[in-house]
Amino acid sequence: EGRSDGGGRQESRGREEGRGEEGRGGDSEGRPRKRDPEAEGCKLYLGNLSFQTQNEDIRSYFSQFGKVEEAMVIMERDDPSRSRGFGFVTFATKEEADHAISKTDNIEWMGRNVRVNPARSKNDPSSSSAPRGYRSGGGGGGGGGGY
Repeated sequence: EGRSDGGGRQESRGREEGRGEEGRGGDSEGRPRKRDPEAEGCKLYLGNLSFQTQNEDIRSYFSQFGKVEEAMVIMERDDPSRSRGFGFVTFATKEEADHAISKTDNIEWMGRNVRVNPARSKNDPSSSSAPRGYRSGGGGGGGGGGY
């Protein structure tokens, strides 16, 4: 299982065993990887936000449901001072995130009925009806009239 590096030391291939990170690996220093709140269900998508909503508004409102680790309103690329009307909030635990969903989804906040759902990864195939890069419809051209 192990091999020698020539200096008498044994190098083990299964370094992560016994560290509680089996199958996940770690960084080059052997530290466990950062946990992924999105994968654990701690990150929530907030839709239909008021265009006046700021990061601090999300943080202060959602902190009543648990420890908010991150709060973010998504801004327009062309005009970074303008909100796109959606954002994300990340909780410390899945239980806190679930509690926030149950208390806030489809509830009026800042003049809008806000949608609150678990966030999906950009690469999640269930987040759209067609795979990224695939365009349905279209088809051949007219073929032209051969007169």
